Amino acid sequence: MAAELTLQQDVNSTTKSELHEKTAELESLRTRFSGIVDADKAGIEIVAQAHATATAIISDAQDIYDKKIAECLKIKENLISEQNKISEGNIELLSDKQSIINETNALRKQYTDKKYIYDHLLEEVAIFDERLAFAELGVYEPHFDFTDSEEFKAEIEEIREIQKRFISAKRAATCGTNWTVDGSKSKGETLTNRNLKMTLRAFNSECDAAISNTRWNNVNAMMKRIIYAREQIDKLNKSSNITITNEYFESRMMELRLTHEYREKLKEERDVRLEASRAEREEKRFLQDMLEAEKEEAKYQKLLDKAILEARGSQGAQLDSYAENIKILEKALADAHTKVTRAQAMAEMTKSGWIYIISNIGSFGPEVIKIGLTRRLDPLDRVRELGSASVPFTFDVHAIIYSDSAPTLERALHNEFDQYRVNAKNSRKEFFRVPLTEVEKAVKALAPESTFFQDIEAQEFQETLALRNARLQVETHNPIKYFPASI
Repeated sequence: MAAELTLQQDVNSTTKSELHEKTAELESLRTRFSGIVDADKAGIEIVAQAHATATAIISDAQDIYDKKIAECLKIKENLISEQNKISEGNIELLSDKQSIINETNALRKQYTDKKYIYDHLLEEVAIFDERLAFAELGVYEPHFDFTDSEEFKAEIEEIREIQKRFISAKRAATCGTNWTVDGSKSKGETLTNRNLKMTLRAFNSECDAAISNTRWNNVNAMMKRIIYAREQIDKLNKSSNITITNEYFESRMMELRLTHEYREKLKEERDVRLEASRAEREEKRFLQDMLEAEKEEAKYQKLLDKAILEARGSQGAQLDSYAENIKILEKALADAHTKVTRAQAMAEMTKSGWIYIISNIGSFGPEVIKIGLTRRLDPLDRVRELGSASVPFTFDVHAIIYSDSAPTLERALHNEFDQYRVNAKNSRKEFFRVPLTEVEKAVKALAPESTFFQDIEAQEFQETLALRNARLQVETHNPIKYFPASI
C-alpha cells in the first residue's frame, strides 16, 4: 500500500511538472500565433457575414425566380390558350378547306358530265343544222373517178335498183327473233313485217332528206346524219331485235357520195361549157377582127390607089403634097396589112395566143402573180382591162409570151406552181403566191426565148405610200410605213 502511494506521488509529481511545461508551451504558442487566431475569428465573421449576404441574395433570387416562374406559367397558359384557339381555327380552316375541295371536285365532276352532254348534243344538232354544218366541213375525198355526169347518173340509178332488190329480198332490215303473238306464228310474222316496214320507212326518210340536202359544205355532216339515224333506229328496235343490214346501209351511203360527186361534176361541166363558150366568143371576135382588119386594109388600099392616080396628073408643090400623102397611106396600109396577117393567123390557129405574167403588189401584196392567157391582137389590152376598176392599182407586167400552143404553155406553168395557188379550189382563179425568181426559172425552162422582167414599178402604189406617210408625219410627227395586207 505504501509502495503504491509512493508510486502515486511520483506520478503526480511528474504529471505536474509536465503540466507546467505544457502550459508554458501553450502560452508561448498563443503569444506566437495570436494574430492567426484573430484572423480566424475575422474569417469566421466574414464567413458569417457572407453567409448572411448570400442568404439574402438567395432569398431575393428566389423571389425573382418565383415571380418569373409565375410569369412564365401565365405566358405558357396564354400560349396554350392561343394555341388551342389557333388549333380550333385550323380545324375550322381545314374543315372549310376540305369542304371547298369537296365542292370543287363536285363542280368539276358536274362540269365534266354537263360538258360531255353538251358536246354530244352539239354534234347531234350540227348534223341537222346546216348553219353549224360548216364546222363539220373537213376534207371530202372523192370515191369515184367517172369522167362525166352521165356516168354518175347511171351509177345512181343502178344503186337505187340494188336497194329495191335488197328490200324485195328482205335484206334491207332483218329481225333476229321469230316472234309469236297469242301463240300464233303468223300473227308474229305479220307484226314483224309491219315493224320492218316502219323501220325502213323511217331510215329511208332520214337518208332521202340527207341526200337531197347534201351540199359541198355539209357532205360530211350529212353522212354523219345517216350514221346517227341508223344508230337511233336500231336502238329503238333493240327490244324487237330488228336491225338495218350493213349492205343496205352502205348502199345508202354510196348513194349520198354519188349524188354529191354528181352535183360537183355538173358544176365542173358547167364551168367547162362556160370556158368553151368564152373560147367560141373569142373565135368569133377573131373573125370579126380579121374582117375589120381586111376592111381597113381595103380602105387604105383604095385611098392609096386614088392618091397615086391623082398624083400622076399633078406638078410642083401639089405633087409634093401628094407624095407626102402617099407615104402616109403606104405606112397605114402596111400597118393594116400586118393586122390582117396577125388576125388571120389568130383566126386560123385558135391555139395560138399570148401568155401574160403580171403582179399587183398594191392590191394583192408581195409575191402574188397572175398567169393568164389572151388571144387579143394586143395582149396589153387584157392587162389594162384587168387593172381597171376591179382593183385599186394597175398591174406590173413581167412577161408577155407568144405561143402557137398557148393553152399548153399556160397549163404547164399552172401545173408548175399548182401547190402555190391562192385559191386551191377554183383552178380558174389564176393567182399564185410564189417568188418572181422561181417564176423566171420556170419560164426560161418552158419558153427559153422569152423575156422576163423582175422589176416591180408599182408607180401608183409607191406614190400612194409616199402621200400616206407624208400625211401621217404631219398628223402625228411620227413617220409610219404602210404595207397592204397580203391575201
